[in-house]
Amino acid sequence: MDITPEQLYKWSDEHNTTPKTAAPGIEDIEALLDKEGSDEYVIFTISSSMSSSYTNCTLAADDLEITDRVFVIDSQNLSTGIALLVLKAAQMAAQGRSGSEIAEEIGKIRGKVRASFVIDTLTYLYRGGRCSGLSAFFGSALRLHPRIAVAEGAMHPEKKYRGRSSKFVLEYVRDMEQDLKAAQPDRVFITHSGCDRQIVESVRSYLEGLHHFDEILETRAGAVVSSHCGPGTLGVLFIAGDE
Repeated sequence: MDITPEQLYKWSDEHNTTPKTAAPGIEDIEALLDKEGSDEYVIFTISSSMSSSYTNCTLAADDLEITDRVFVIDSQNLSTGIALLVLKAAQMAAQGRSGSEIAEEIGKIRGKVRASFVIDTLTYLYRGGRCSGLSAFFGSALRLHPRIAVAEGAMHPEKKYRGRSSKFVLEYVRDMEQDLKAAQPDRVFITHSGCDRQIVESVRSYLEGLHHFDEILETRAGAVVSSHCGPGTLGVLFIAGDE
């Protein structure tokens, strides 16, 4: 059964906690791999420092004795940060590149992914144990909204914004303007966990005004990110250009 983020928010508010998440089991992964075939698999996982998915995928390939054609990539990222790498890999696959070649190239690119997001409410981080009650109380009272970035496979707080979402979200995006203008121009993502439509469109309009990206893609954050960060979370994600 599919569960929407809105259902998660409702459940979280009713129970004053957040759902627990778990990595896919080794047997579940093995069921998706063809031991007898000849296909190559390029598997992307959430950062190994955040999940055991990477370890479980490598163990599954080892159990089936198909490590020669299964290439497990630790994305060192999450959510749409992984999607940026997957799209790059898909382009290479369409060009006829082998699994090993794709894995090697992605290894050179993954450190260039710029994934960050700004959070509207600290309530869900507190419920998930990622923020103290005191911090959540003062953060809410002062209307503080942290910016979180993913770097070297882990999440790090970078800055705090104040004010209404219509103000701090655009401030967050404007702070990245120079990096956005220097980014690889093929695409940029707007990812959110359920934001006011006008806010999302204002971010899109701002990015369009940079006249830099070939396409601006919008994605909705999935269950894991949404349950931990809550509604109103928005991120802009891209791949940095060559220095």
